[in-house]
Amino acid sequence: MVSMDAFRPLALAGLMATTSLGLCLPAADAQAATLQVGNGAEPSTLDPQKVSGNWESRITRQLFDRLVNYGPDGALVPGLAESWELSDDGRVITFRLREAQWSDGEPITADDAVFALQRLVTPATANHNANLYYPIINARAINTGEAEPESLGVTALDSHTLEIRLSEPTAYFLQAMAMTEAAPLPRHLLTSGVEDWTRPGTLVASGPFVLADWKPQDKVEVERNPRYYAADEVALEGVDFHAIEDTSALMNRFRSGELDIAYGAVPSARFEWAQENLSESLRVGPLIGSYFYMLNLREGTPLSDERVREALNLALDREVITERLLGMGQTPSYWFVPRTIASPTSASLDFHDQGMDSRRARARELLDQAGYGPDRPLELELSYNTLEDHKKIAVAIAAMWRPLGVEIDLVNREAAVHFAGLRQGDFEIARYGFVATVNDPYDFLNAYAAGGSAAASTGYADPEYDALVEASTHELDVNRRAALMTEAEQRLLEADVMLPIYDYVVVNLVSPDVKGWQPTTLDVHPLRYVSVDGDAP
Repeated sequence: MVSMDAFRPLALAGLMATTSLGLCLPAADAQAATLQVGNGAEPSTLDPQKVSGNWESRITRQLFDRLVNYGPDGALVPGLAESWELSDDGRVITFRLREAQWSDGEPITADDAVFALQRLVTPATANHNANLYYPIINARAINTGEAEPESLGVTALDSHTLEIRLSEPTAYFLQAMAMTEAAPLPRHLLTSGVEDWTRPGTLVASGPFVLADWKPQDKVEVERNPRYYAADEVALEGVDFHAIEDTSALMNRFRSGELDIAYGAVPSARFEWAQENLSESLRVGPLIGSYFYMLNLREGTPLSDERVREALNLALDREVITERLLGMGQTPSYWFVPRTIASPTSASLDFHDQGMDSRRARARELLDQAGYGPDRPLELELSYNTLEDHKKIAVAIAAMWRPLGVEIDLVNREAAVHFAGLRQGDFEIARYGFVATVNDPYDFLNAYAAGGSAAASTGYADPEYDALVEASTHELDVNRRAALMTEAEQRLLEADVMLPIYDYVVVNLVSPDVKGWQPTTLDVHPLRYVSVDGDAP
């Protein structure tokens, strides 16, 4: 007999798919408006299977509906699939698609979903979350070039019925189907030979909005999709996503009334001021995310020496960063998987309860053993993407390491360049923020497993770690699964393959005139439920 607890996310979601949802719809008297959103960095793409940042997926979520969606409160709700069923053994999910159209009038079919999932795990797509879909039969083999996409365990039983076959029951799988890369794609467009299919005038959407214009380094404009299956429930006329990386500029434009929503718009230096002066708009809450530094572990680099990595970890004073430098409620992190996640692990760095003096002394010993010190400094490059607080943290950490004889060259790059460098392994130490896409520890741990995005960037490889992560996906007993994931994370931490710094909080600014926007731990906010009171800005 096996515990059914592991099936609950699937079973509950299936129940939701066949019951009345009671969702809050926009008020009938809300005026149609174009929502102005301060969105952070410039998107590098609007292909939902090639985005890698939350500033990109905020847009693609509005353009491409998934079979399973998130509701305004973060709960799973039906999307293009009006219902789904899970087999008794948890290995087959059958989705019933509703009658819906692409924005060009073509019907959305189960074949579009099959096409999209096959494309998702194809190596050429290089989707950074592809390994979350490895539970689908043959997905891993396809993604590693060992099998053809057509062998993927997905079948269109008819035009409105999709069957997905899993190798093992997988607790998080429905959440993965709610991610932007799992959205059905317009097969008729992508197979037509068209170039740059995501440009305005060409992109074909299934979501509540369709792409109207994209002004690089300025804004992406979307407008209501009249062919969306729930178009009558969409109050907004459109949304402008402004590319503004500077947090001070974001805050100023929000204060001037130019923006209705500003994501990550409060620099730490102005947080207390915002609490006092923008209390009606300030939205602060937990976020399932880890702020850490990636380390390039490849042979021939200084960081391939574990003694160096451990020394840097020991000498990093996390409490100074969270309490003195930021002061917005972030939790100092001595782990990788955030403690705010569902079913958290209990792994931690073994020095978390030691004082800084003893930690610094041990760090000096390790660097001396590795051949470094004040007379022979260790020179490293630390890269971060443009943001005031990223710079403050990098400067502070460089100062913490300097007494050990570590000289840090700080390199600031715009987001697109920074993350492209990470994907190519072109860095030594690099700032990274991993925000959960599914509310499960596997989302984090799998990033460092073979085929994961962090493993590819850093060169980390450990078959024993991979086996623990893989075993956790097949374990149905909740307690045994938690033990496996904790063991895997502990192994990762003991190898000092990263420098965890803090668990995120989310700090956004939302105008009181904006209705239907709710804080969630995944920071996902479907705009089909949002309206704006009063005149459009």
